[in-house]
Amino acid sequence: MTADRTVRLFGDGSGEFAAPAQGPAALESTGLTKRYRGTWALRDCSLSVPAGRVVALVGPNGAGKSTFLHLAVGLITPTRGSVRVFGEPVGQRAAALARVAFLAQDKPLYDGFTVAEMLRFGHHLNPGWDDALARQRLAELNIPLNRRIGKLSGGQQAQVALTVAVAKRPDLLVMDEPLANLDPVARHDVMRSLMAAVAETRMTVVLSSHVVSDLDGTCDWLVVLNRGQVQVSGDIDELLTAHRMLSGPAGSADAMAARMPVISDSRSERQAALLVRTGPGAPSHDPRWSARGVSLEELVLAYLRRPDATSLPRPALTGY
Repeated sequence: MTADRTVRLFGDGSGEFAAPAQGPAALESTGLTKRYRGTWALRDCSLSVPAGRVVALVGPNGAGKSTFLHLAVGLITPTRGSVRVFGEPVGQRAAALARVAFLAQDKPLYDGFTVAEMLRFGHHLNPGWDDALARQRLAELNIPLNRRIGKLSGGQQAQVALTVAVAKRPDLLVMDEPLANLDPVARHDVMRSLMAAVAETRMTVVLSSHVVSDLDGTCDWLVVLNRGQVQVSGDIDELLTAHRMLSGPAGSADAMAARMPVISDSRSERQAALLVRTGPGAPSHDPRWSARGVSLEELVLAYLRRPDATSLPRPALTGY
């Protein structure tokens, strides 16, 4: 674990645990807000993702994940706020978007094209295209170049779309629910192929999903987005280290909860379970209580179920 990684916990005023990362962030948003008529899709989203990370953007359906990603790649413009890619403002300089590849949930493929024609189309659109890389990846995946896209399986289509994105040689790959509608084997194969591409190219990846199990063990940075706002953003290992599940007698739960920030609180008549953020220098807990680490899924669900996630302040609808 390097000392230059930052952990931010938004929504509970907890601040930072470490010094900020050096150099421009791969993706940085400041006060990013998007309104569609009377509905706020995003509200004051601020986060910073260091370069070289594989980011899990997690949240329920309707949380604003797709809106955030579309803003990040310049497909839509914000109502207010800004987003930068490697320090360059998105939407103002073509240099920023030239370093980004975007893979949408509905794969950008043409059913009538052969795989080879899809590669030629990608080559035509991208000056930095690496044709050798694309053909090598598809050969390793046993996907024939003369097969029409519409005749491929869902998993094969996902692999072709990923190959087209990777062959652009982006510094930042943004993927919006790329595993949707794939069977478990295809989901595993696509994630394994993605990680091989990351190891080879060292690109930064932002991958959205509402299925945490798809991302556990693959991603090393977490962003939890809920009801249009960022709840958690930080290094996954550091976040897991900073949280504990405490179990003990319900009668002393209030006293325990008063000693450290509580993320989730579950109680029966006799027993209580508190998921807490301990942080550095946290007070030792009551010996009647046991403590254990938490899984990534437990951490994500605890933040998504926080009562304050349903009562976040809404910006005024006037003045934009």
